Amino acid sequence: MAGLEGTEQPRRGAATAAVQWAPAVDDELALKVLELYGDPTLGEVRLPSCPESTVAARRLTHCVVVSHWGLSAQLAEHAVLLVSELVGNAVRHTGARHFGLRMWRRRGWVRMEVRDPSRGLPCLLPVRETDTNGRGLFLVDRLSDRWGVDLLARGKTAWFEMRVADR
Repeated sequence: MAGLEGTEQPRRGAATAAVQWAPAVDDELALKVLELYGDPTLGEVRLPSCPESTVAARRLTHCVVVSHWGLSAQLAEHAVLLVSELVGNAVRHTGARHFGLRMWRRRGWVRMEVRDPSRGLPCLLPVRETDTNGRGLFLVDRLSDRWGVDLLARGKTAWFEMRVADR
């Protein structure tokens, strides 16, 4: 996987990756995000650690799950929500300047990864109906089939996996 080191420019060749497949014609914003940051199925894409990147990550996730992988709208909805929760954690809690986003598909599974330079581990907290925050990992735990955090030499990767029906 590509690291977070390097230039702060969007990946070179990102537009080439977008030519391989493209989101639905009605989602021009998803195509722009794909061209700007690159294809997270080909390698880790680097996004700035700011609240606006959550929108970009959501668009990329929906674009990949529906347009590229051709999976169900319900799976896409859950994947988008869970990616936004992991990205939100990376943006709010790590103090990082950038984070990485990577998406994998293998027989029967999809895997979404968010990598940041912090080694601080997220914590699954009990939640109540009246809680207005702290529900991110609770949702990841409930809506994914499995999830976890891999510690790296520099930082960590938070990930989740969901089962999919292969055609």
